Parts: sequence; structure tokens; C-alpha cells
Amino acid sequence: MVTFGLNYDVKPEHVKTFEDYALKVLAAMQGMQGHLETRLYRDVQKPNSLMIYSNWDKPEDFRTFMASDAFKSAQNFGRDILEGPPKHHVYTPQAMGGRPH
Repeated sequence: MVTFGLNYDVKPEHVKTFEDYALKVLAAMQGMQGHLETRLYRDVQKPNSLMIYSNWDKPEDFRTFMASDAFKSAQNFGRDILEGPPKHHVYTPQAMGGRPH
């Protein structure tokens, strides 16, 4: 399994727009091969800081998602409403000290 964390600092006046778009993207991900779960979280200390947390069955499935038009479209959408570049992190069992599946 691979876990992907997408961290976004959104301009405060665009948080609702970002949330609405992110929820549409999350719904579209439901049917993608290897997708297990995705959630949208908000930092309680900085309400315009959001994270999309996504689990995928295999790294290959995740890479297919990263190359998809849906992901590229989401990246382009966010450029004007973010405070800065997004921070993406990939978490794997090996990186966390666990054993591969």
C-alpha cells in the first residue's frame, strides 16, 4: 500500500472553492484502479491549510493516478487559489519502518 498526502495552503477567500473542487476530485477517484480511500482534512490551527490523504493498493496504481488528466487538471486549477506551491508526500510502509506487502 502507498499513502499520498497532498498539503495545500489556500488563500482564505478561496477555501470554499477549493473544498468544493476537491470533493469532486475525491468522488472521481473512487472508481480508479487501486484506489482504497481518500479523505480531506483541515488544520484546526490554520483553517485554510488542508490535506488530501489518499491510500492506494500499489505504487503503480498511484503513479497512474499521478499521470492522469484528472490529477493534472486539479493541479492547474489550484495555482491561482493557493498561497504557495503544494507540498506532496508519499508514505510507504518501508519509509515508515514497516515491511513491504
